[in-house]
Amino acid sequence: MKIQHVAIISYGMGNLDSVRRALEVAGASPRVTADPRDIAAADAIVLPGVGAFGVAMANLGDLGLVEPLTGAVLDDRVPFLGICLGMQLLAEVGTEFGQHDGLGYIAGSVDLLTPDTPGTRIPHVGWNEVDPTAPHPLFAGIEDRSDFYFVHSYRFSCANSSDALATTPYCGGFASVVARDNIIGVQFHPEKSQSVGLQLLRNFLGMWGGSAPC
Repeated sequence: MKIQHVAIISYGMGNLDSVRRALEVAGASPRVTADPRDIAAADAIVLPGVGAFGVAMANLGDLGLVEPLTGAVLDDRVPFLGICLGMQLLAEVGTEFGQHDGLGYIAGSVDLLTPDTPGTRIPHVGWNEVDPTAPHPLFAGIEDRSDFYFVHSYRFSCANSSDALATTPYCGGFASVVARDNIIGVQFHPEKSQSVGLQLLRNFLGMWGGSAPC
């Protein structure tokens, strides 16, 4: 079964049109929404985002979206994809401009990238390789160490190493893809990553024929 109806969560954190267009090209029928009814009816949920962790969580709370998201993702096991800030919000806590509770779907924290050489720049902007830690249907048809496009200053530090599905060699290495059950997060922007990004979105839409991958 290929996913068709995708709810793209609108909560005031970035331009969502490029994500919507990329999902359309990948074969989905996405809807940009902040309506809990759309979340409940969706075949899958995408949470993009650019900006500060604490502001993002406050916006989700103010819009009354935390409970509908949690019910759909954790209780109903609806396939979920977090992009960039949307991946970081999966953590238990973020430390940008103070300490803030996250959605807590995957154990870990979000912390500032730490340069490992004098010339390492923060934020991390541009193309960099993504190296899967194990085979997974999300990477079908994508060569190992393919380059994806990043824009971020913070990293997701997984409490359990098994939740890190791929890593990227910057600032000593960080988890660039996290996954658990029906939940996937990518630190890069697939909608800005040309053909490999579109392939990853196609894989996400097509990998839920049975139970969610573990």
